[in-house]
Amino acid sequence: MSKATGTDTRSPALHGADSHDLIRVHGARENNLKDVSIEIPKRRLTVFTGVSGSGKSSLVFDTIAAESQRLINETYSAFVQGFMPTLARPEVDVLEGLTTAIIVDQQRMGADPRSTVGTATDANAMLRILFSRLGTPHIGPPSAYAFNVPSVRASGAITVERGAKQTVKATFNRTGGMCTRCEGRGSVSDIDLTQLYDDSKSLSEGAFTIPGWKSDSQWTVQVYAQSGFVDPDKPIRKYTKKEMQAFLYGAPVKVKVNGVNLTYEGLIPKLQKSFLSKDKEAMQPHIRAFVERAVTFTTCPECEGTRLSEGARSSKIKRISIADACAMQISDLAEWVRGLDEPSVAPLLEALRQTLDSFVEIGLGYLALDRSAGTLSGGEAQRVKMIRHLGSSLTDVTYVFDEPTAGLHPHDIQRMNDLLLRLRDKGNTVLVVEHKPEMIAIADHVVDLGPGAGQAGGAVCFEGTVEGLRAGGTLTGRHLDDRAAVKEKVRTATGTLEIRGATANNLQDVDVDIPLGVLAVVTGVAGSGKSSLVHGSLPGKSGPAGEEVVSIDQTAIRGSRRSNPATYTGLLEPIRKAFAKVNGVKPALFSANSEGACPTCNGAGVIYTDLAMMAGVATPCEECEGKRYQASVLEYHLGGRDISEVLAMSVTEAEEFFGAGEAHTPAAHRILGRLADVGLGYLSLGQPLTTLSGGERQRLKLATHMSDKGGVYVLDEPTNGLHLADVEQLLALLDRLVDSGKSVIVVEHHQAVMAHADWIIDLGPGAGHDGGKVVFEGTPADLVAARSTLTGEHLAAYVGA
Repeated sequence: MSKATGTDTRSPALHGADSHDLIRVHGARENNLKDVSIEIPKRRLTVFTGVSGSGKSSLVFDTIAAESQRLINETYSAFVQGFMPTLARPEVDVLEGLTTAIIVDQQRMGADPRSTVGTATDANAMLRILFSRLGTPHIGPPSAYAFNVPSVRASGAITVERGAKQTVKATFNRTGGMCTRCEGRGSVSDIDLTQLYDDSKSLSEGAFTIPGWKSDSQWTVQVYAQSGFVDPDKPIRKYTKKEMQAFLYGAPVKVKVNGVNLTYEGLIPKLQKSFLSKDKEAMQPHIRAFVERAVTFTTCPECEGTRLSEGARSSKIKRISIADACAMQISDLAEWVRGLDEPSVAPLLEALRQTLDSFVEIGLGYLALDRSAGTLSGGEAQRVKMIRHLGSSLTDVTYVFDEPTAGLHPHDIQRMNDLLLRLRDKGNTVLVVEHKPEMIAIADHVVDLGPGAGQAGGAVCFEGTVEGLRAGGTLTGRHLDDRAAVKEKVRTATGTLEIRGATANNLQDVDVDIPLGVLAVVTGVAGSGKSSLVHGSLPGKSGPAGEEVVSIDQTAIRGSRRSNPATYTGLLEPIRKAFAKVNGVKPALFSANSEGACPTCNGAGVIYTDLAMMAGVATPCEECEGKRYQASVLEYHLGGRDISEVLAMSVTEAEEFFGAGEAHTPAAHRILGRLADVGLGYLSLGQPLTTLSGGERQRLKLATHMSDKGGVYVLDEPTNGLHLADVEQLLALLDRLVDSGKSVIVVEHHQAVMAHADWIIDLGPGAGHDGGKVVFEGTPADLVAARSTLTGEHLAAYVGA
């Protein structure tokens, strides 16, 4: 083997391939972006910041990442593209230097009851193979340990068309691990019949107690009364067995009611389709209250919540079944797997160890694999998605993160920073949308968007280093070093909410008194039991005067592109009535989802053209010019404006418009005032909910709940997605709520909120089974002075004590 002896000492000229070290964006106009042109360095960590709604996500996700994904999809054949989601080209003139984009966003994982942390990663699949090889007794292939696979048996004649046709007898068996009682859900639902009707009355006497079913003249009630299956004049408790079966469980069948053909269906399946299949968050409050009263979910008695069949639970490795393994805290499971030494499955054990260690490394060691994916917070879901990328050997990839610090305690943010820097140092481009100063501080390059939100944003205010941002004078630069001072004087509690013996999830028999009439903050590292304590122990409780507890958690708003702030908050109702009253017509005319809708686009404002495997195209409707209403409806005016002009107004404009003059509408003005209070004054009333950022959605929910009668407000990380400058406005809002006589309990990691609190309850000391205890109760000043917990140390460092 010969070896080269001479070396060329001349410095080589720059190779053409090495000159592409920038991602260039020219003329980006997606959503509110105003012809944005920037150059982003590759193989560096770039943080995009700016107030909520300034256009960060529009630039990073909807322009750069979306075009990268679209271009990758185009490399596949037309046949394959037909099975992929169609993506339209973003509104941008030039995009150069793109690399493959891997998006790790905060989209919640599907809330399907059969989706768990284990199934969402590869951990569950690997465990199933492990048990199918080593489990004793051996019960079958990996599918025998899967709670999503039912056991199937079939036998019969099949026709084989091969040469001369033959009919042969065949039998088929597949062993699955699904519990037959709960069908792999782990819980069974029971409907409380006493909440549906009063059995002492007959249908003609108005027996139904379901919301909206009380009127005798209502079609739904008439279908039951005139179906012929039951006697409408007989009290329900006197029904025969046959009548009761038809009344509750009858299969769909056509019946004639007052000469009209309608479908009759048993009460239970009818309710399951009309109420129980809908998202609770999207329901009107009185219907949601009814569903919570009428439906109870209990742990499946047959599988004890493990979702698995008896056979799957009986097969064990070292006295541990797959159900036990999935119920273990992941950090403990990793130790158990490390103790298995079986050469025949060595590669599998190695891969499983790496996956479980990645959970621990990313700060999710406190989870269990059987945890439902729908119960993860946005931050947890994002970190679960990160796991598959940590050990990846890919380089020169663009990783795109959406607020990776969401839901993280200051102690955990350092760990997240290390992970992002590790991804960058492997030769990847890392783009992060973020507000937290701790993460902005590690950026190689910062892009600050603004100066405001909505129409007042969409421009690049600063581009450069973190030091340059501090000196740049932009809103972000000015607030980057903001530090809230610890409250000198705290409010005195007017009462207490007692929690005794709380054991939800990892709580260890916690007894705590939460003070009322003040701003109380519950804090602790991620996984220490904060949400379990507040959401698991408070619902159903009420304050000393019997006030209701209003809980505003992080569940996502459900809404189609037809939903907007006006429809979601109920604002459209008084506006439609005001238009109808002034013009002497029906309110339904002023709904784009009802009678007033443009017939061409059905009130959507745009026409969607599906082009099969090519990207679908949305074009403004030519008939209504994107206004969504019929031309005849736009002839009706209120205060000189038609309904489409009103929906195009921002909240601030509309508040002034409905506050005085001919358009004076107190009901609309009240709702608009609440939207302005939570910092959404820039939103337009008709903006589709699907275009709102995470922080905007949470504040929209807060605005809708501010009118509730409750005296105790429970907020779950309200600073999520908020710019540093907006946190001050949020604190002022919380103060106004407390000063108006409300009690506010906040689950929060943000040090500014902790410093502003009247009382702090700190949970810990660690996560999972290392947490679940109250490690501190007292004022913020006492917590800083004691420095006895992780939170105390970080808060002391934050306030400079």
